[in-house]
Amino acid sequence: MKPWWVWSVTTLALLLPIAQASAQADALQVRSWAAACATCHGTAGVAQPGMPSLAGMPRDTLTRRLLDYKAGRQPATLMHQLARAYSDAQIEQIAAYFAALKPE
Repeated sequence: MKPWWVWSVTTLALLLPIAQASAQADALQVRSWAAACATCHGTAGVAQPGMPSLAGMPRDTLTRRLLDYKAGRQPATLMHQLARAYSDAQIEQIAAYFAALKPE
């Protein structure tokens, strides 16, 4: 009979590719959430004049603003409705996505 740790190592080796595939899917999911912002804030977060660009905005700043819209602390025409569609964790992931983009 094999020691318990051999089974643990074998199980880990089998599950690692699944975990890596999940991480890839998560990144794609965040990108699709962020794509909803393109209508107003431009492709890849670079907006036309008159609308704020999101690309390169600090993650904490964007997270705070979106949470303020969601909570109704920041008045808005549309953003408060859109922000409510996302969980706080999703908002943090979207903000991290835009923070990582290069502003043009």
